[in-house]
Amino acid sequence: MSPSEAPEPGVAELPAVAPQLRALRRRASLTLETAARAAGLSPAHLSRLETGQRQPSLPMLLALARIYGTTVSELLGETAVERDAVIRAADMEPTAAGGWTYWQAGASGRGMQALRVQVPHGSQGDIVRVHPGEEWLHVLAGRLRLRLGDGTHLLTRGDSAHFDSLTPHRIAAADPDGVELLFVHTLLQSPTATLCLGPLTGGTP
Repeated sequence: MSPSEAPEPGVAELPAVAPQLRALRRRASLTLETAARAAGLSPAHLSRLETGQRQPSLPMLLALARIYGTTVSELLGETAVERDAVIRAADMEPTAAGGWTYWQAGASGRGMQALRVQVPHGSQGDIVRVHPGEEWLHVLAGRLRLRLGDGTHLLTRGDSAHFDSLTPHRIAAADPDGVELLFVHTLLQSPTATLCLGPLTGGTP
């Protein structure tokens, strides 16, 4: 067996995922070549994963789950846990991170994540984000300064934006009272380091 055909290290304990990989790719109406390119694999490599000749690493599973619009659990053939369709306001616990406050507004493990976000003035306004997926946001209160690529937009209450999150973007409150957003994105899992490019020089957005 050549090194290129050797099993991925550390994944021998994973169940056979080959049937699920092929079925979910077909359900997503993706060709082998298209799916492989999106996952950063060669078509031959993905074909070997789908026929059980190789076992995928966990990063591969995460990438394929995102591309197929599913979860790693479904890729592994695990039975999905019944999720409540309704999220009550009383069950939305606030979580603070990086100066922002988040309330979970949707069920976990879905293909989209919904959040209500409070962005204080001057918080994270110099951080540029770029990552796979799409984002949609809606201004609930206050004014938002949204930088998308080379353009800057001022959004007020009732305004929305929907964009490809591979476009470099940054979010800042335009007023001292901050801004409150309803925020939906399609990114299920990604380390913080892959989301942020860090401060840009040349002033505020």
